[in-house]
Amino acid sequence: MADASNAAYTELGWHPVFAAAPESRILLIGQAPGRRAQASGIPWDDASGDALVRWLGVDRETFHDPAAFAIVPMDFYFPGKAASGDLPPRRDFAARWHPELLAQLDDVRLTVLVGAHAQRAYLPGRLGTLTATVRHWADYLPAAFPIVHPSPRNIAWRQRNPWFETETVPALRDAVATALS
Repeated sequence: MADASNAAYTELGWHPVFAAAPESRILLIGQAPGRRAQASGIPWDDASGDALVRWLGVDRETFHDPAAFAIVPMDFYFPGKAASGDLPPRRDFAARWHPELLAQLDDVRLTVLVGAHAQRAYLPGRLGTLTATVRHWADYLPAAFPIVHPSPRNIAWRQRNPWFETETVPALRDAVATALS
């Protein structure tokens, strides 16, 4: 919070929104907290979080247990509203803060990359589009499991790509269960 690049957020009284523990088994990297999550201080505290928890096949208690899930967004602060949806996370934030934080996670067994921002940062050899990357999720295992962002704004994407719910989500649930066992 004391870092100069976060001063505007600190002045608003905002705290960084993330959760992690050295024993976290699953690393979940998303884009940035939404307005509601920023206000509550609880990662994924919105409709997107409800969908994500369902896709992962866990309950909210497990999802918010840092021993189970390290929730590390590409930016720890709500970036603001854009014309359509939220602004993207700040480009330099993850490069500055992730290495220090991720170096403390000793037991990560699965990394879930939620959305294009996380996939661009952590899958440099990924296929060109988010759809192609998510469609070929198995090609990235065991290093990462890429998925689409669960935002209600992506309902049309999920309707155009029904394989996501019928093929990818069950495989994600299996991977999560294995990592947590």
